[in-house]
Amino acid sequence: MLTVSCSNLSRATKYPDMVADIDPFSIGTVNASFDPAFSTQLKTDAMEIIFYPRENEVALEFKHNLGQYRQLWNKEGRRTFIEALSRYEEDFRAQKLRNNYYRTSSEYGKSKNRFQWKSLSISTTYGSSPVIELGYRFRDNSPFFTTHQLAAKEETKTNANVDESPSFTIYYNRAQAQELARLFDEAFLISSVQGKEALAPETIRDEYQP
Repeated sequence: MLTVSCSNLSRATKYPDMVADIDPFSIGTVNASFDPAFSTQLKTDAMEIIFYPRENEVALEFKHNLGQYRQLWNKEGRRTFIEALSRYEEDFRAQKLRNNYYRTSSEYGKSKNRFQWKSLSISTTYGSSPVIELGYRFRDNSPFFTTHQLAAKEETKTNANVDESPSFTIYYNRAQAQELARLFDEAFLISSVQGKEALAPETIRDEYQP
């Protein structure tokens, strides 16, 4: 009589897109620019890129305007990012980009992902599921590939005074966006778990008792 392992079943149910049964780990850093709170000049910071193999999500972790942010991209969101960047590069080479701040921020589509944040002064972590627009914007006559995260309803309900997540834009030059797209690539992510203590879904064996 076949008896499927309960632990393996629960893993598969909880993490349907699991790449490997291992803890999150860093896969690199990417520089990007942000709008500071009290300046009109973009500020460049490094984001640490973390891969969550169980959830098959890639997190961009960074500090911005007195907060700690974690923007989590799922498989579909990463695919949308890569396709959007490809279209942007085609328009860039063809010199089709236009300086229209309000019309180009979602030129290449939208993606819905998870987002977590907290104030640097408190330990409470808030969460939301915002829409992220993919497009471009000009700053100082130079174009940037952008992801513009819209405000979204706060989901943990741990603080009645916090009802939505912040809205902000991340600016990438072409080299920065290309590096993030490389880290977003599914084949790269799968290869990144090789040699680690992992139990990939396709290698999980059913346990049984005769």
